[in-house]
Amino acid sequence: MQSSASGLTGQFLIAMPTMLDPRFAHTVVYMCTYNNTGAMGLIVNRLYSAIDARALFDQLNITPTEATPPLRIHYGGPVETGRGFILHSNDYQQDTTMKIDSDISLTATLDILQAIAEGRGPAQAMLALGYAGWGAGQLDMEMQAGGWLTAPGDSALLFDHEIETKWERTIQKLGFSPGLLSTEMGHA
Repeated sequence: MQSSASGLTGQFLIAMPTMLDPRFAHTVVYMCTYNNTGAMGLIVNRLYSAIDARALFDQLNITPTEATPPLRIHYGGPVETGRGFILHSNDYQQDTTMKIDSDISLTATLDILQAIAEGRGPAQAMLALGYAGWGAGQLDMEMQAGGWLTAPGDSALLFDHEIETKWERTIQKLGFSPGLLSTEMGHA
């Protein structure tokens, strides 16, 4: 059943303060797909501090140039943490690119990393290792249990570099302060 979470593709999922799973506490997830078989998204407010993009390029035999923009590596989620995903602006497309909405696409091939290294990639890009995934109906149950809020996707917020405040700012998009969210679970 999708009634509570219909239309999540291209939206932000915001972990409630009551989120007990430490992998998702205070996270913002950009939803890439949501359908009757499950859901997939990327955490957009956690960085891998121990992994440097230049070192990753070296490992992949990609040579950065002077035109290579700075690229930080995000923790995209606990599933397939060795696999890379690039959320990016729609000015870059290839055959394997999945268009998420009118502004954002997802590409998961080495070609896009090569294009970024050469300075011919998308104007905006975010590299994530791993993803957040849910089986059919799992995310609906978590939302019904009060684990997540949703907010409209916003490319400016998605691609900005203010990681430390992204959770709070995403909640503020809903029109209230994060301090108003209860840290205790309950039902009316």
